Amino acid sequence: MAGNATDTSLDEFWRIKLTEVQKSLQARNFGAHIAENADQTRELVLSEILPSIEFTSMSWGDSMTLAATRLIQEIPARHDVQLIQTFEADVPRPEIIERRRQALLVDLFLTGTNALTEDGRLINLDMVGNRVSGITFGPRHVIICVGRNKIVPGLHAGMARIKHLSAPANALRHGFKTPCATTGKCHECSSPQRVCNTWTITECSFPAQRIQVVLINQDLGL
Repeated sequence: MAGNATDTSLDEFWRIKLTEVQKSLQARNFGAHIAENADQTRELVLSEILPSIEFTSMSWGDSMTLAATRLIQEIPARHDVQLIQTFEADVPRPEIIERRRQALLVDLFLTGTNALTEDGRLINLDMVGNRVSGITFGPRHVIICVGRNKIVPGLHAGMARIKHLSAPANALRHGFKTPCATTGKCHECSSPQRVCNTWTITECSFPAQRIQVVLINQDLGL
């Protein structure tokens, strides 16, 4: 019983915090929504966000949080949409890169974020740059799925989280031979497989509502 009470209290704590972050995002012209888990996120996007936009093409940037929602499978199943696949294992690397370039011209781009400050700023660090490029410019509409574990007090905390948790963990996930994949901490390396190449800080959504953020009351992703 005590364990259940603790879990309930933690979820309620996060509901309060996510509501405040939602207000911060809205003040910065983002669309902002709250869902309890990955499944509810999927239904919220399908039933509330997508009906308000027009799209005939879509793609996405690498995100474990997004993968947990299964939106990449569900949207094409329910809509007549051109899906640009950018992560097929048996496709030559040059073709994958070209597809990622084309993905910057879609109507709808989905991804996650490495960190989100309590005052509503998105912080991201990319290896290739296709994910942060899609967030910044190109796709007409962007949906970002954010687990509660990505919420940080401010920019410095967010950047530290990325360098010392997200980046090493992602290097391990992809099998890269970087120093951080061995030690679990950033070395500011010059590895050819370095995952830390391009920072972006998204202060506001421009145009207003172009970026829709779904805050998820669940720990998801790295």
